[in-house]
Amino acid sequence: MSTPEEDSLTKHQEFRLFLFIVVFLFPILSIVLVGGFGFFVWMAQLILGPPSY
Repeated sequence: MSTPEEDSLTKHQEFRLFLFIVVFLFPILSIVLVGGFGFFVWMAQLILGPPSY
């Protein structure tokens, strides 16, 4: 069984991990994904030409 001290430490660590994910990880991942997609479109247009209708 875990003691109340261990539970509070675990909850504190979980809260810090949550803050890290929300404040750093998700924004960085979103920038990387959007930037990567933009780079992919840019390179595709350089090779294949602009979209035509």
